[in-house]
Amino acid sequence: MVGGGVLGTLHAWEAVQRGHEVVQIERETEARGASVRNFGLVWVGGRAGGVELATAVRARGLWERIGGRVPDLGFRANGSLTVVRTEAELAVAREVANGAEAADRGFKLLDAAETRALNPALRGGFLGALWCDRDGAVEPRTAQPALRAALAATGRYTWLPGREVRDLVSGGVRDDRGERHGADVVLLCTGAWLGGLVREVAGEIPVRRVRLQMAQTEPLGERLTTSVADADSFRYYPAYRGPSLDALAAAQPQPPVAAGAAMQLLMVQRLDGSLTIGDTHEYAQPFGFDVTEDPYRHLDEVAGALLGRPLPRITRRWAGVYAQATDPSKIVHRAEIAERTWLITGPGGRGMTCSPAIAEDTAQEAGF
Repeated sequence: MVGGGVLGTLHAWEAVQRGHEVVQIERETEARGASVRNFGLVWVGGRAGGVELATAVRARGLWERIGGRVPDLGFRANGSLTVVRTEAELAVAREVANGAEAADRGFKLLDAAETRALNPALRGGFLGALWCDRDGAVEPRTAQPALRAALAATGRYTWLPGREVRDLVSGGVRDDRGERHGADVVLLCTGAWLGGLVREVAGEIPVRRVRLQMAQTEPLGERLTTSVADADSFRYYPAYRGPSLDALAAAQPQPPVAAGAAMQLLMVQRLDGSLTIGDTHEYAQPFGFDVTEDPYRHLDEVAGALLGRPLPRITRRWAGVYAQATDPSKIVHRAEIAERTWLITGPGGRGMTCSPAIAEDTAQEAGF
């Protein structure tokens, strides 16, 4: 197993559950990419219908079962509220809440009083919210170490950080220390690292890189009982497409800062009471090396409007890059690039949500 992020770690988990011995190799001392620079959202509601939704629903069940075995994962079935503040936004929420897939997604339209009863921390002005009871959350900064600790307890798992795999060799890989690691099956879960060995053995693959900005605040001082999104989320998730969304786009354009950065507000409370907020999307490379302030001001304004008070002080800001398959019909790019050697990357913003199910599918396809 090459790659120490959530996708690689869930593949290691799946293999160990199936009775295999696993060696997991990571070039950093810990995962430092998109797997720790995200919301920890298990986000079912917004997924595209069909295979993507079915995968997300299956993954949500797997996360809950894994969380029951690994409490330090911090899994909670907290659901999400997408809060609407205008009649045009309310129309989108009403359309999907009455749609054919509403029950599969766990959707219910709430008025303002019902929204505040479900999440009393939301004291701003709004018309209501789209409630999704299928959504959940984990702790992204601690998920991988918690899973690795549980894997190590089985006696069939070895973690080798600080090593970069340089070569595929017969029946295994060789790292940058010159050590060979034998394997019946090699899985490369390399995230947004698409150069080096990946390009050498797989060439250019149908995966792009996406950059985002996020932040973390001081503790809120009270419990945010659900994950929270603003109605700009309707614009970026396929589940909400339809006539009402078209009408929203025409009647209520995003503010220039939000439109320019392809923004939505997502807000999740961490177990220490702080809030993870974001995010932006940048697709054109080369990406900037710095973060910009205008998107954070926009997030602060929108979050404050929903909370009905100023957002707690931001204590951390960061940018992250994730890999996204360019074929929108694919959950992930999965390909056998050499005998018994598979490359799995490009889940995009679905990585944290769908990783357990993606790993399960890889096991089926690769036959381990």
